[in-house]
Amino acid sequence: MRSWFTAGDVSDAYARIRDRIRRTPLEESVYLNTEERRYFFKLESQQLGKSFKVRGALNTMAQLTELERGRGVGTVSTGNHGVAVAYAARELGIPDCLVVVPVGTPSSKTDRIRYYGARSMALGCDYDDSITLGINYIDRNEMFFVDPYEFEPRVYCGQGTIGIEILEQNPDIDTIVVPVGGGGLITGIALAAKSIRPDVRIVGVQTAACPAMYQSLKDGVCYGRYPTAGDTVCEAIVGGVGQIAFDMLPALMDELVLVTERSIRAAFKYMIEREQLSLEAGSAMVVAAVHDHPEKVGGRNVALVVSGGNLDVGTLTTILAEDFGELEYR
Repeated sequence: MRSWFTAGDVSDAYARIRDRIRRTPLEESVYLNTEERRYFFKLESQQLGKSFKVRGALNTMAQLTELERGRGVGTVSTGNHGVAVAYAARELGIPDCLVVVPVGTPSSKTDRIRYYGARSMALGCDYDDSITLGINYIDRNEMFFVDPYEFEPRVYCGQGTIGIEILEQNPDIDTIVVPVGGGGLITGIALAAKSIRPDVRIVGVQTAACPAMYQSLKDGVCYGRYPTAGDTVCEAIVGGVGQIAFDMLPALMDELVLVTERSIRAAFKYMIEREQLSLEAGSAMVVAAVHDHPEKVGGRNVALVVSGGNLDVGTLTTILAEDFGELEYR
């Protein structure tokens, strides 16, 4: 395993950002628990900027030189990372911040990007198009590119601080279930958590509509760009795999579960109606995993990382009206 960063780097990141972030709740589920298992939601949906991404953005941008800050920062995002970079720029006093998003990014996210004082620009029909066009634009304007997950270990270290918090909040947690997109979140959490409790299980969850990590690990190829098949409610958690995650995750992750879009939608409806928690639809994939594959996930005290809370009202209205039949939660 190539080691791009260490557990000590994650600890340093936590010391650097802990006074600028929210220590999000680890809240026990009301209805998911069984005689064998207890489930706890790590509510990064209640983080500043409404997602875990602010941790990595702050850790990276707090270490920029004065010259880099003066030239401004730019990034490419389906929404949550862009919101986080915009928030961090405002918090750190960086005067110019640009976020490139794919055409069709929910207004709930672009509105929040602009609220924090950043500029947003729509380029490309999907994330893979946007990353190509956006990086080119940012480089031409000599701005610092805040990499969401591919080659920036400082981002991974920031996300990994969630692993530290989970085990501080409940030392009995033996399994942590994490959504997987580019891999920054799960890789950071896994390294940090296993440095504290080596026997903790790390379970990744990915939508079957875009199984980039699953296919990368299966084929032994880092698919930095990966298509999404059909419509998805996981627009914040699709696209290609980061090189750092591809290099480090095989030694850190114990299981990777694929769930269908329909299962994710049913889990989202359950979280809103039964658990009464506000989250974005894609973040419900961890709930879909424990509902559909409880034995694969395993564990007795299981933390489910709810990664984002930038809720799209149109998606909410549509899903609440759906009948999921056999997938409905009882």
